Amino acid sequence: MEQAPRGSERQLQPAPLEPLGHPDSGLQAAVGEEAEGARDEGPGEDTMTENNFWLKKIEISVSEAEKRTGRNAMNMQETYTAYLIETRSVEHTDGQSVLTDSLWRRYSEFELLRNYLLVYYPHIVVPPLPEKRAEFVWHKLSADNMDPDFVERRRIGLENFLLRVASHPILCRDKIFYLFLTQEGNWKETVNETGFQLKADSRLKALNATFRVKNPDKRFTELKHYSDELQSVISHLLRVRARVADRLYGVYKVHGNYGRVFSEWSAIEKEMGDGLQSAGHHMDVYASSIDDILEDEEHYADQLKEYLFYAEALRAVCRKHELMQYDLEMAAQDLASKKQQCEELATGTVRTFSLKGMTTKLFGQETPEQREARIKVLEEQINEGEQQLKSKNLEGREFVKNAWADIERFKEQKNHDLKEALISYAVMQISMCKKGIQVWTNAKECFSKM
Repeated sequence: MEQAPRGSERQLQPAPLEPLGHPDSGLQAAVGEEAEGARDEGPGEDTMTENNFWLKKIEISVSEAEKRTGRNAMNMQETYTAYLIETRSVEHTDGQSVLTDSLWRRYSEFELLRNYLLVYYPHIVVPPLPEKRAEFVWHKLSADNMDPDFVERRRIGLENFLLRVASHPILCRDKIFYLFLTQEGNWKETVNETGFQLKADSRLKALNATFRVKNPDKRFTELKHYSDELQSVISHLLRVRARVADRLYGVYKVHGNYGRVFSEWSAIEKEMGDGLQSAGHHMDVYASSIDDILEDEEHYADQLKEYLFYAEALRAVCRKHELMQYDLEMAAQDLASKKQQCEELATGTVRTFSLKGMTTKLFGQETPEQREARIKVLEEQINEGEQQLKSKNLEGREFVKNAWADIERFKEQKNHDLKEALISYAVMQISMCKKGIQVWTNAKECFSKM
């Protein structure tokens, strides 16, 4: 994903939606004066590490998961999992610290927060949530979303989501995000009062824009193709990993047969009994170790899954760009149509078929006064259309600038995270192989002593 040229002349696109009100209110008490200075800096002026000014002042964790039973909106009983979010101020130089805040949130509330961020920050690659139900798992691992192991992995993923948002130079300053961490009661009502649902673009409109945009920006088209390829590659990698895990599970468990055979054999051999019994013990330990190994491996798979879902976040930015481009083209088309109507009225010639022209032929010509009145209305509409088109062009430049700045930030983060995840996965595999060699080395020593 190469950096797009910033100065190239292209069709202009509209700018991102502005958040309702100032998003910084409420954060000052939490992050102190450092946040006030950081707000004045542009989104592209800091490095990825320098943007963590909030995380330097507040620690965020999802410390617990609890199974609960309640009633949903349809007044039907349901079982769900709630997660305990804890925020704690880092100790100040004078030794004092703010008390820890804690509250419980459901997964659906995390979804509501992310949907809000997607609407109000369309130019940002919003961090994804962990999967709601397990996918790409080896068959011995439960895919039940209430399974304790899966809930624990999702707890870690939800904590990572909050840390991603808190470390983002723009998202971290949002008031709704701050209230999500600190206001347990009436938080949903506060989100709904922003009216973000009304600002959300319909799927039909997005689909229409995808197929009807005449001049798509090549950079966003390439980004869309890249996100599709990224999702395809990671999906294939996760499937391969699951198949390898299945085979590895079988190989390890077969070693349990060695242990059983050696133990039974030791009962009928006097001189060889101790050595066989010890070798069987090593094989049993080896066979049982695969469960913990593959459960640990799932955590590395979750890191890959995060970027599997990040691909959809990239496409969301592309879709918003397509919608803005579509609106811009429709505004330009409408303006051109009005200019043509005005010209035809002024000259008295009709160059294209229209219902109005046919009506005129059937029922007679307009009076000069009526024509002048229509021309005046069209001129006013043309003036408004030109101003609107100019505004959309200016907003388009701002959207593209902000979007590519955030995409560059995302690229830096992605390259760093995937590199670390793949290296850690390789180290784990090497360590696992070394343990297998050690087991067979121990078995060899047992056989040598017989």
